[in-house]
Order: sequence, then C-alpha cells, then structure tokens
Amino acid sequence: MSETQLYASSPAEAGLDPVKVAALLDRAQREVREGLLPSCQVAIARHGKIGAAAAFGEAVQGGVTKPATNETLYVAFSCAKGLFSAATWLLIQDGKLDVTQPVVRYVPEFGTNGKEAVTVEQLFLHVGGFPDAPYAQREWLDRAARMRRFQSWRLQFPAGKEYAYHATSAHWVMAEIVERLSGMDFREFFRLRVAEPLGLPNLRMGLPRDQQHRQAQLTYVGAPMTAEEMKQRGINVVMPTEINEETILGFNKPEVLEAGCPGGGAVVTAGALAMFYQALVNGGRAPDGKQIWREELLRDVLRICTEGYFDRLFRVQPNRCLGMVVAGGDGKAGVRGFGKTNSADAFGHNGAGGQVAWADPATGISFGYCTNGFDRNDVRQGKRVVAISSMAAVCAAGEREGS
Repeated sequence: MSETQLYASSPAEAGLDPVKVAALLDRAQREVREGLLPSCQVAIARHGKIGAAAAFGEAVQGGVTKPATNETLYVAFSCAKGLFSAATWLLIQDGKLDVTQPVVRYVPEFGTNGKEAVTVEQLFLHVGGFPDAPYAQREWLDRAARMRRFQSWRLQFPAGKEYAYHATSAHWVMAEIVERLSGMDFREFFRLRVAEPLGLPNLRMGLPRDQQHRQAQLTYVGAPMTAEEMKQRGINVVMPTEINEETILGFNKPEVLEAGCPGGGAVVTAGALAMFYQALVNGGRAPDGKQIWREELLRDVLRICTEGYFDRLFRVQPNRCLGMVVAGGDGKAGVRGFGKTNSADAFGHNGAGGQVAWADPATGISFGYCTNGFDRNDVRQGKRVVAISSMAAVCAAGEREGS
C-alpha cells in the first residue's frame, strides 16, 4: 500500500479549509524556494485521510540528485521516540510490560553501577539518570556490544531526581525490553505491530539496504549563530552531545540507517507521520477501522507524568507523557515543538533538524513535516517549526485564525 491510497480527493473531503491548506503548503515551500533548504515534505490529515501532501526541492537519493516526491524517505530523528514509544505501549496493552517495574526485571544485565532502581517509566520520561550514556553508531547493529554498553553505563544523577533529555540511551534500553518480551527484533516488532496494521509501509524504524536509495541524503545548511548573536537574544542552550554534525551525517551511512536507532532513527514520509498520528487521535484505529491501541490505554499513556520536573535545557516544564510531549496551555508550546495555535492537549514528538509530528484532539488534525536540510541556525529552525505548525493547526474547515 502507498500513502496515496489514504488521500482524500481534496482538502475539503478531509474537513480541511482549502485556502488555509494552500497557505500552509506555500509556507512550507518558502525555505526551499529561497535556497535555505534543499528539500522538504509536508502532509496534513483529518477524518482518517490525508487532506493534502506535497514535496518541494531536490535531494540526493541513491547517489543521484532527484526531485523530492511524497514517496521520498526522510530521517525523522527524535520523531522516532513517539513512534517507538507507541509500539511499546502495545506490550503494556498485552499485559506483558509493567512500567512501574525496574528495568532489571526485564533486562538483568542493565542492573550495574547503581542503575538497579531505574524503572521502565523513567525511561519514557527522561528521568532515568543516564542522558549522556555513550553508544557509538558503529556498534548499533552489534547486540553483544549493546549489552556491554548497558553494563558499563553509570548514572549521572540518581534515577528520578531530575529531568534531562536522553537523546538515544533510554530508547535503546526500551528496544531491548521489546525484543525480550516479543521475541523479535525491535524493528520487526514495529513493522508487524504498528506499520503494517496501519497500512503505512513508509513508516520505518531503520531502513533496509535495498530501500536506501529512496532516502533523502542529509546535509547541513546555513551558518550557526555567532556567540554575540546568541548573547543578544539571551540564548544559553547547550544541545546534547549526540546532536553534532558527525553523528547527524552518520545517518547517511548504510549501516547506521539500517540500524534504526529507536530514539532517533525512524525513516518516514510526512504522509506516514500524519497518518500514524491520525490513528492515535481517532481512538487508536487504523484507516480500515481496526483497533490497534485501546482508547483507555491511550488516555493513560498520553497523560502528563512529569509534574514537578523542569527542563533545564529549554527552561520549561517538560510535559512528558509515556514517550511523547504534550503542548500544554502555558504559552510554551512552541518550545516543545508545537505551534502557537495548537490546543493544550496536542501531543507528538519533534525531531532534530526541524522534523515535526503531532496530533491535536481539539480539531482532529494530524501533521507531519520532514526535511533533509539540517539548519545550523537554531533560532531560524525553531521559528520555522512554530510557524508551520501554527498554520497547520488552524486548517480545520470553519476554524478561525488563532482559535
């Protein structure tokens, strides 16, 4: 199946305002038109259908520069956290996983160097205490190396004491839990339990080598802000050590792309992202009506669980549920990867480099945006995400601007 089979005949058929959708697509194209990004891809869905999708620009794919299409695949970085967490929820639903239990109940090898008390829930919430645990990309396909890493990792602070974004470490532990409870590779589990039931073959955790010619090769664009520019804007953010040019561009390597880093290595189309979140906002149902996630489970896992914690990196309340972020009504939704017009209940997970994925229960809209251009200017990138999401959030037919 292709995402094109999930398209409405027009934005109006999906309950979207055609004029606002056209403005959204024009805004998404702007940076490509101005030469700031090589390519991007955008999709918006409602009422169980993709109401509109478009791709702009060109990207190196399989060593050849080609026009981007709606079928071009993009690395979505930490959007993977939302995708993979939702797969893990199925083990909770099956009665196999209890998030209140310590990780060592499922992965005894993890219980070294003071990590014995870390719970599964703390992995989801980024309060496990080992945000910067090292795990080199060259080892990702080596499961024995994974076990050695688990055993060597040490806590940077006591589990549960504070919030600190775990760029990849916590989700590698979650992947091991999935493999032990399901008896299959975590990438295969994701394919069989999430992507296939949803009819989304372009929703992938890692990319097999025979499909890698479809990937839009990643490239850095623009110049970083100077120290003086950051000072003038009052910016004092130090990104996680794993978000650097060597690591990001490492996802152009066949073995890294294949590995499917569960916290940052999803390979998708914008349409697949939009339809994944469309299922969640529609009560856990696939486009054919099949129930994938039970509604009572979704109510539980999408509840904010980080009250009392503070995100020192972005200086906001983290608003984390089990694996995703909730926009919140404190005026800080843009910092969390949403638009200014998203409702407080919107949920999703963005990705480094400007990838966007969310659903908004207030309107039933779900949205995906991908680019292969990693902007060195963090402020420009952040403004782009907020602007595009803000325009997408008010595309429901009859919605007033800013409502």
